Amino acid sequence: MITLHDYYMGRDVEYRLLLTPELRANAVVTVQKANRLLEAALGAGVYLDPDPVTGTLVSSGWRPPAVNANTKGAARRSNHMTCQAVDINDDYGELDEWCMSNLAYLEEVGIWLEHPSATKGWCHWQTVPPRSGNRVFYP
Repeated sequence: MITLHDYYMGRDVEYRLLLTPELRANAVVTVQKANRLLEAALGAGVYLDPDPVTGTLVSSGWRPPAVNANTKGAARRSNHMTCQAVDINDDYGELDEWCMSNLAYLEEVGIWLEHPSATKGWCHWQTVPPRSGNRVFYP
């Protein structure tokens, strides 16, 4: 399970003036939805490794614009900047595999998944639909 502390990755201190009440509310929703999926996946036996540096399952949470601009491969308008996306460590691809087999549950929870072929080593979830509207999408 993840916490808001995990999600903010310390950026709530360093960039506190940028973390508006709207972003904080978005983060609460994102963490709640992510935890629903994590609980189901872990209950199904999915193995997850915490990040070796942070000790959490979050590999990328909230990204202020300056952090996003310096994140390799990040979309210019990433949902991480609006606290509507989270990346979960998935070194072995088990979480992505579980998600692909449980798309109805992702829909029930309100999560969209970036296609696993584009996210080797992590699983990208977002709480807003991509432009395509597809539950599983390519960046």
